[in-house]
Amino acid sequence: MINTKKCAILTMDNLQDFECYDQLLVDPLTQLGWQVDFISWKAKDICWDDYFVVIIRSTWDYQNDVSAFFKVLEKIEASHAILENSLEIVRWNLEKTYLKDLEAQGIQIVPTHWYDKFDTHSLTKAFNYWNCEEIIVKPVVSANADNTFRIHTQRQLNDQLQLFSVFENRAYMVQPFIQNILKEGEFSTFYFNGEYSHSILKTPKQGDFRVQEEHGGSLLKIEPEVTLKDISLKILQQINPTPLYARLDFVRNKNNEFCVMEVELIEPSLYFNMDPQAAERFARVLDEKYSK
Repeated sequence: MINTKKCAILTMDNLQDFECYDQLLVDPLTQLGWQVDFISWKAKDICWDDYFVVIIRSTWDYQNDVSAFFKVLEKIEASHAILENSLEIVRWNLEKTYLKDLEAQGIQIVPTHWYDKFDTHSLTKAFNYWNCEEIIVKPVVSANADNTFRIHTQRQLNDQLQLFSVFENRAYMVQPFIQNILKEGEFSTFYFNGEYSHSILKTPKQGDFRVQEEHGGSLLKIEPEVTLKDISLKILQQINPTPLYARLDFVRNKNNEFCVMEVELIEPSLYFNMDPQAAERFARVLDEKYSK
């Protein structure tokens, strides 16, 4: 018999090299009557029917075997358990080409060129098209800034061999490097079941451009500008069904406009550590959603 308040939090085998804050969910969920189990997505012989809801959280190595990851999610979706976020949302969010959908709806994204496999002319085209000195090259499917390259126009020939080895048969995207990542940082807004929770500003360490803590980035809780919240809500209105959780990442361009970098709906860190009420807020939203 399914425990109507039994929750599985999907994680990975080893989080040793990562900063994870999902343990902060245990107390508030327990206080609301939920039993919480942390289960690696690679774990064998799990009876997903034993759970009411399975929440994808710190599965931060899934990009190394996307096919196997999807097989697990499909098993969960086929069970009596409810998968959050839904498999439909995960499929849409897996490839960063979802940004094309948002752009078509009038959402401003970081300008992007898309390629199915490595094109030796893609770097030169990007530098010329955007009249910039630095670009970003990254996979269409990625996490944790894996295989993300910051390329300077004076080094493009030196970097091509490495880029070819990574993207020879792999879809990738090219973007102008937005200098405000270094000057100001990357903004993230967090929503639980469409309800605003909190916001942070992430800044890279000196000499780096990656904002993740694992790469030395720093975090600051902020009160977002009204414009940032308005854009976030406009994006969420394009996503159906409403995701249980969403993290939306932005950078300000040279015209002082917020551009979408990512809409994270699969396994983003929700930074429960940055807001003392965030974990309780998440637990309440989950409980209200499934206790009706």
